[in-house]
Amino acid sequence: MAAMTTVAAGMDMMGTRQASRASRSRTLTIAERNSVLMEAQRKGRRGPTPEVFFTKHIDNSRIVKADDPERRREMRTFTMMMGVLFLLVMVYVWQHFASIEVGYHVETQKSQVEQLREDNRQLRLTEAQLSEPGRIDKIAKQLGLDTPQPGQVVRPDAGDANAPVLAQTSAPPVPAY
Repeated sequence: MAAMTTVAAGMDMMGTRQASRASRSRTLTIAERNSVLMEAQRKGRRGPTPEVFFTKHIDNSRIVKADDPERRREMRTFTMMMGVLFLLVMVYVWQHFASIEVGYHVETQKSQVEQLREDNRQLRLTEAQLSEPGRIDKIAKQLGLDTPQPGQVVRPDAGDANAPVLAQTSAPPVPAY
């Protein structure tokens, strides 16, 4: 009973405060009201007795959720949109990583081309060194070879000696009857 009297006194006091502070916002008034109520409840308690709450176990196994076709349609639409969004993001990520991979592949191919060009240059240099006529003459003399004597080299035609020659066959003459 004392607690109710204190709450009622607090409410009366709050009513007079509200009249004097009409210019304040509504949220501040609610905050003041809550603070007055909390103070009244604190004074109404005897000693440091904690509040005890008992849990009540409720059996919800027999409750059946009502079917809402509009919500189901909204959820299907939302799921489809999220699926499409996920698919688009995955395609973007796949393209991004594929372009990075292609970039690495291009750089590898460029380095291989440069390596092959360097190898080709080295091979041409080696070919030029090996095909030098002075070097060939020197090696031929070490092996005991001499320059050919006039008439020793026979060329079938006056053309280039290194030119390919076509093989020709002549057909036997056909006897006349």
